[in-house]
Amino acid sequence: MSDLVVVGSVALDSVETPYGKVERALGGSATYFSVAASFLPNVKVKLVAVVGEDFPREHVEMLKSRGIDLEGLKVEKGKTFHWRGRYTDPNTVETLATELNVYAGFKPELPESYRSTDYLFLGNINPDLQLEVLNQVESPKLVACDTIKLWIDTMFDQLLEVLKRVDVVIINDSEAKMIAREGNLIKAAEKLLDLGPKRVVIKKGEHGAISLTSDSFFAIPAYPVRDVVDPTGAGDTFAGGLMGYLASVDRADEEVFRMGMAYGTALASFDVEDFSLNRLLSIGEGDLRRRLEELREMTRF
Repeated sequence: MSDLVVVGSVALDSVETPYGKVERALGGSATYFSVAASFLPNVKVKLVAVVGEDFPREHVEMLKSRGIDLEGLKVEKGKTFHWRGRYTDPNTVETLATELNVYAGFKPELPESYRSTDYLFLGNINPDLQLEVLNQVESPKLVACDTIKLWIDTMFDQLLEVLKRVDVVIINDSEAKMIAREGNLIKAAEKLLDLGPKRVVIKKGEHGAISLTSDSFFAIPAYPVRDVVDPTGAGDTFAGGLMGYLASVDRADEEVFRMGMAYGTALASFDVEDFSLNRLLSIGEGDLRRRLEELREMTRF
């Protein structure tokens, strides 16, 4: 069994979409990632994040029930990170409020049992914190990272240091273009490879995802979802499915990466069909297998 450590946010989200709204529902990048990765066998998912005293106990119990190790989840005095947003359509979100609360002082400290992890995913936290985590792990087989526009705008030099030290970067298309300062997505990915990572995975939302290395290119479409109820967490779910599959088979060659991207795509398609993690938590292995087979059939010619 392989260890997979994820460092990121656990949050309470208030989300409004054309399909309805939820208040203070479970969210956060590390949450979506962990639950997605927990669908894969032979993987011990270990979560590093911080929550406040107001974090509902039922969420902790749910994560434990998925086999997720929570030794790295710290409870601090104060309130849990809260995000409020409104989607007018699946591609357009307006942030109405961001209350960092205890997350503002988040200093990830990996428990001793996490430091020898095989696989590590650095969620979209401050690049300085990503570097601190990298200094705490011993010799992981593969490290991947994400980032967001805020850090590209405000901590670009530190982000470049992170990119030099990771094997894979998993980001969305607009972030890739921003970092590379390149309007063409393929050229942007090639420039990102020059910055250090061996592989660049670019999430394109409803248009799927692509993967590039110095000698390979792969593209997978998104699974066609008729009703996108809540897109929150889809990218993190994709990353969790991908990294979970790599850890599950304990390999990271081209064939494995392609299959991992299929798992991530299938899981993300479930995520968007309901608010929070409701849909993900309602599916079984058979549901996931059927959607993977549909994806395989869709892309065969």
